[in-house]
Amino acid sequence: MDTKLSPQAPLIVRLLAWANERFPLANAILFFVLYAAALFLGRLTTTAGEVNVRASDFLGFLAIWAFFLMLRVFDEHKDYDLDLLNHPDRVLQSGLVTLGHLKVLGGLAILLQLLVSLYLANGTGLILVFWLICFGWSLLMAVEFFCGEWLEKRLVLYAFSHMIVMPMALVWMAQIGAGDAALPAPILWLAGLSFLSGAAFEVTRKMKAPEDERETIDSYTKVFGTQRAPLVVMFLLISGSVFLGILIQTITPNSPFAPWMAALVASLLPALVALNQFKTSASAQSAKRCEGFVALTMLTGYAMLISAAIVERGVAWV
Repeated sequence: MDTKLSPQAPLIVRLLAWANERFPLANAILFFVLYAAALFLGRLTTTAGEVNVRASDFLGFLAIWAFFLMLRVFDEHKDYDLDLLNHPDRVLQSGLVTLGHLKVLGGLAILLQLLVSLYLANGTGLILVFWLICFGWSLLMAVEFFCGEWLEKRLVLYAFSHMIVMPMALVWMAQIGAGDAALPAPILWLAGLSFLSGAAFEVTRKMKAPEDERETIDSYTKVFGTQRAPLVVMFLLISGSVFLGILIQTITPNSPFAPWMAALVASLLPALVALNQFKTSASAQSAKRCEGFVALTMLTGYAMLISAAIVERGVAWV
């Protein structure tokens, strides 16, 4: 928290301080790459010729950004008491921003998603349907499926129930690309990729060196140990890379696959090396390296999907 920030500062300044701490602007880069990959895949698999990019696609991105902001606001409410214990100096926990303020912010984020989905949902209304599915699951996550006390004691099941929203969101994004057209089967590979890569990052960011473990904070190194936790991440990353390879091969029938395979392996190796280093010698530094390289692998994978679509079909602004 910025020590110069005071309760007398304008609300917008305090909200920006909260966002910088809990929902940084840099996150928008990842959201944009996720969205662009899903959008291009949805459009490429349902239309012929060049992949068209439209002004309305940027409205879609605003809705996606608002969706992830909504999830953060839900998490801030859900985890408030625990964060008050573990992170009392955060902007929210120190009282500079309140849960009431975040409720308004979350409400605006929901309204933006709804309005954009309604605007984009012509004809079949599939875009709105997929948003409603995402929103409904998000609401269940917010109340921890009405069994929070039981679920919180089972970290892997807890994570699984919350990670399911990622493939739902990616399908919604792909439907924005497809418009009224029904999405084809290859979108399921995208859904699987999003789950595996998201789960890999989730496990990685909660891997701790033994000296950094805290009784009141869950970690996957508590569940799996410092030897097995990085192996779990390796398995998730490699599985996700298989899904990515299948997707790229599916959408680039006219291009040689070998260069894509080489790029895929090259993007995966740094994360695997970092994870092995953590397995060999768990430390705060090696945990941080793992988090960075796994995030980079995610970003690179979706960027490769965008590149594959462009190489195969080309892009046109309409």
